[in-house]
Amino acid sequence: MTLKFNHKIFFQPLVILLIISITLGIGFRFFHLDKKVYWHDEVFTSLRAAGFNRTDIDRELFQNQIIPAEQLQKYQKIQPQSTFIGTLESLTIENPHHPPLYYLMARLWMQKFGGSLTASRSLPALISLLSLPLIYVLSWQLFNSHLTALLATTFLALSPFEILFAQTARQYSLVTVLIIGSSILLLQALDSRIWKNWGLYSIVSAIGLYTHLFFCLTLISHGIFVISNWLLSNYVAIISSKNKSNLSKFKLFIQTLPLDFFIASVAIIILYIPWIVVVINNLQRVYDTTNWARVSVSFDFLVKKWILSFSSLFIDLDFGFNHIGTYLLRLLFLIIIVWGIYTVCHSCSLSRKLFILTSIFVPLIILVIPDLLWGGKRSTVTRYLISCFPAIYLSVAYLLAKYLGREHPTLFGEKKYWRVVLGILLTASIASCSVSAFSDTWWSKSVSYFNAEVAKKVNASDSPILLTDLGDDYTNTANLISLSYILDDDVRLLLLSQSPNLEMFGDESEIFVFRPSGRLGEVLKGTQWEFQSIVDGELWKVKKR
Repeated sequence: MTLKFNHKIFFQPLVILLIISITLGIGFRFFHLDKKVYWHDEVFTSLRAAGFNRTDIDRELFQNQIIPAEQLQKYQKIQPQSTFIGTLESLTIENPHHPPLYYLMARLWMQKFGGSLTASRSLPALISLLSLPLIYVLSWQLFNSHLTALLATTFLALSPFEILFAQTARQYSLVTVLIIGSSILLLQALDSRIWKNWGLYSIVSAIGLYTHLFFCLTLISHGIFVISNWLLSNYVAIISSKNKSNLSKFKLFIQTLPLDFFIASVAIIILYIPWIVVVINNLQRVYDTTNWARVSVSFDFLVKKWILSFSSLFIDLDFGFNHIGTYLLRLLFLIIIVWGIYTVCHSCSLSRKLFILTSIFVPLIILVIPDLLWGGKRSTVTRYLISCFPAIYLSVAYLLAKYLGREHPTLFGEKKYWRVVLGILLTASIASCSVSAFSDTWWSKSVSYFNAEVAKKVNASDSPILLTDLGDDYTNTANLISLSYILDDDVRLLLLSQSPNLEMFGDESEIFVFRPSGRLGEVLKGTQWEFQSIVDGELWKVKKR
């Protein structure tokens, strides 16, 4: 299908509003890039790209020595003797479930622009811009409507979730680009049956797998879409051929098999074999480093996280995780999403509705079923659901375009009502992005969420010493590096491998303890020192009884 532009449409008031909204979304991606906490996973992006591994850093740091906080940032910079091989080795040894493509890109970026927070986050922000024209093209391919395509582009551009992760030094904005790009190529290949298109689809899909392991969720949804579309579209045609014998019907059924898709799938697997070998050879390491996702949580927790995850595409404001107002506020946006999916299913052709349904529900089901059957919280990690999100933007865009572009209103088709709905969506997104833009932390910071508050408390001291060890969950190393960006230059760190002698510090020093291991906590509490909680579960102040 050829993309044809009607220039008149771009001078309509609604379209002008959408273009302004897209421009605002682009601006949000680059606003205050260095404002939020550079959290645990971002630290590891820089650490891996620079060729370090955590084991060597731990061995070097936790030696009962006092160091200035700023010294930790040397692990975020490429060393002169380091090479791309060091980046690959760092991943294969410690994080084999993270394919290397984005880390190699980040290393090239660091070599050119340095390792500052702004430089590190500008890469994903720039990459995220590619998703905007791509979702326009994908929407046009599916619905042949410029208004639908422009609405889908607007929703992705202003999405609080997309902007949040466009400002995160991780691979997720690149994953979004590749999800949309591979979907475009798949539809083009199915439409044209040209081997060149299938070759491009195989290459882009392999690049997706080399970017993030969970890109396989998109490929599985593509496979189920192709197979189900083939089965359903050919079943009626074959069954209705009453004059043909059963053998003729079977031959016709076999002849329509999507062999080109299966060949492309084999090509993708062949291209990905090198990293498959890495994962297989380090399977135990993969299991150990992803063990946190298999921790069982309550069904109530799962439902809350699902609501927050999907509504965050349009609104990211809340009153607290356990406050009912948070979920009442987001109910309208979930209704709009469901209504959009229903409208696609009710009004579109078989292939279009199948594409939308498989794109949303196949990745979701793959993540949800293990959590329900065996326990875990894979489906509660919003960034793991990225494969579902482009189709949701498309569905809501189709819903609004269907009624905003209709000349003859129906029961639900009054334009003024749908203009209000669009206004609510845009206002919620802009408000959410505005609040987030001026915040120093956000829910996506996970284990580093309280680092900004910890730094403020420590910085307020005249002569602070921050004491810690490796901790129980091995996140202290990256969190200390995260803190080093926001701690004052006079803050000293005492990094322990054994019990400390606190008597060595004079009365003029204020001692803080940051996320100690259970062993260290018990040792400290057994002394004559008294602990005062400063940041719940994160920071304590120590003083004599």
